[in-house]
Formats: sequence, C-alpha cells, structure tokens
Amino acid sequence: MVHFVGSCDVCQRQKANNTTSSKLLQPPIPTKVWSDISMDFIDGLSMSYGKWVILVVVDRSSKFIHFLALSHPYTALSVAQIFMDQVFKIHRIAPNHCQ
Repeated sequence: MVHFVGSCDVCQRQKANNTTSSKLLQPPIPTKVWSDISMDFIDGLSMSYGKWVILVVVDRSSKFIHFLALSHPYTALSVAQIFMDQVFKIHRIAPNHCQ
C-alpha cells in the first residue's frame, strides 16, 4: 500500500500540505542612529595583510557599515577590543545589539 501511494501520481498531487507557512519577521524599527546594530563574521577568506576574517557591524537605522579585519584565531576579547576601538569610540553605541 505504501509503495502504491508513493508511486501514484494522483495521490501525490492531492496530498495535503501538513506544514504551515511561517510569518515574516518584523523586528522593531530603531528610533535613533546607532541605537540598534547587527554584527556578523565573514570567515574563510584568503589572507590579506595577515588578516583572515572580517567583522561586519551594521547600524540598522542608517545602514552604515564598519568592516573590521581580524586575525585567526580571534577571541571574544580581541573582537571586543577592536569593536570598542573602531566602532564604540566613534558612535557611543546604545545597548540594543542583535546577532
């Protein structure tokens, strides 16, 4: 029976869809520039000036982007240090950060 239903063209076209479609994400809209940022890593690049990784920091309001080069292996401390030196020092970012 399982083989028949699995190979029956009519049965496959009439099969009910058991999955529900997911809703679109609607993140909150930032009210101030640099009040809400997202960060991500671009890894697996070829080495350039001794750096292998790019940390991407994006302001969700203005879409302004910082690209920060990192060496391998990077640590939480090294990422925090370059973030503080290159982004926070310039923009004095508020506490809402999403990944």
